[in-house]
Amino acid sequence: MQNLPRLLFRSIAAIGLLAGPTPAMAAGPALDGAGLSLLWCLPFAGVLLSLAILPMVAPHFWHRRQGLVALVWGLLFLVPFAGAYGSSSALHQLLDVALLEYIPFIVLIGSLYTIAGGIWLGGSLSGSPGQNTAIMAAGTGLASFVGTTGAAMVFIRPLMRANRSRSHQVHLVVFFIFLVCNVGGALTPLGDPPLFLGYLKGVPFSWPFLHLWPHTLLLVTILLGWFYIVDRRYYKTEPPREHRPGEGLKIWGIVNLPLIACVVVAVAASGATFIGPVDVAGVEVRGESLVRDGALVMLAVLSLALTPLKARRQNEFNWAPVLEVAKLFAAIFVTIVPAIAILKAGEQGAAAPLFAALGSTEAPNHVAYFWLTGLLSSFLDNAPSYLVFFNAAGGDPVALAGPLASTLAAISAGAVFMGALTYIGNAPNFMVRAIAEHQGIKMPSFFGFMLWSGAFMIPPLLLMTAIFFAG
Repeated sequence: MQNLPRLLFRSIAAIGLLAGPTPAMAAGPALDGAGLSLLWCLPFAGVLLSLAILPMVAPHFWHRRQGLVALVWGLLFLVPFAGAYGSSSALHQLLDVALLEYIPFIVLIGSLYTIAGGIWLGGSLSGSPGQNTAIMAAGTGLASFVGTTGAAMVFIRPLMRANRSRSHQVHLVVFFIFLVCNVGGALTPLGDPPLFLGYLKGVPFSWPFLHLWPHTLLLVTILLGWFYIVDRRYYKTEPPREHRPGEGLKIWGIVNLPLIACVVVAVAASGATFIGPVDVAGVEVRGESLVRDGALVMLAVLSLALTPLKARRQNEFNWAPVLEVAKLFAAIFVTIVPAIAILKAGEQGAAAPLFAALGSTEAPNHVAYFWLTGLLSSFLDNAPSYLVFFNAAGGDPVALAGPLASTLAAISAGAVFMGALTYIGNAPNFMVRAIAEHQGIKMPSFFGFMLWSGAFMIPPLLLMTAIFFAG
């Protein structure tokens, strides 16, 4: 038994040799998706299946050993990759993911979680269908200006607190993920990462509002209407509540409001300034990104120092949701590398049949752009998925923002809206789920959530397809 770890290591490495490089694979640290087999995507599929199955079949093990599960799937990619391409290439891929994607992601999520966790909204929060719909609408409206993550972190706790005595709460969090964590971020580059990347590529700042407001209005109207109907139905099944005199709105930890504004400014400024690349352990990191991440950490520290303790106590603030997200998304960010590389290879890679459905730049298939961008965004990171199809449509921001605006609208709407189809489609989805579960709400499984999104998101998305993209 003492040789079992060595045997396991060699077995995993052998898998890498079997799925190893073809002659088309470029040497060096850059991962050329044109030579990658789809077998490399199996660890990522394993992460998704773990998220979907283990909480149902082994909940005690899952909650205690999430970090171990994440580590195993990460090694199931890295060890075969090291066997196929060398340990230096594997180390470079790990550092590349950590420095350029994972650490900035955790810093942003962690800073917003910390700052928003110091804001306590109280007063007349009755949990009535009308009030819940108003909270949902306010969070949706704010999301385009402070980002879906920022809006989600500000509004999720007041919504749950207003409805704490209710026996039916799952639908509140599910619709909150649909609206605040996703749909609400469609109107500015600050709302959602894909649109911010488009802005960095040269798409005008006002473009999302000018071209996506009809799509957003349609989806928000339908979802808010459905939410009110569902919430009202559940509300009528609840026992009557004791009537209490109305109280004015109370806000504790108000110092955190300007800190959230500073987070938005720091993120926006990082895309509008240029400091130059900085070499960190052999990886070129944008200097402005380092400054941004440093500023976000300082803002989080300021929040911890300046926020009254009673605000965090009332919010039942703790670090468990952030730690859960950090563990699981570490595995997701590592194992997703080959899938993104294959997509970036376009018609030269294993995903070539997908790109054949897009049509030509002269006659683009907008339905295919919308659904392929969206469905891939719902399981992969929506930001790189947006860039893949942005480039597939020609990659010229002037043309895409002008004559090909309908194509860019299909790509943008798919990336933003369909992030709501799964827990991992957008970063705040999983964070909100973790917060809800730590508040005692029994959330649907991975597949269970997809049943909700299939019932309430797919029909309006099909209607959107018929109205805006099928012509």
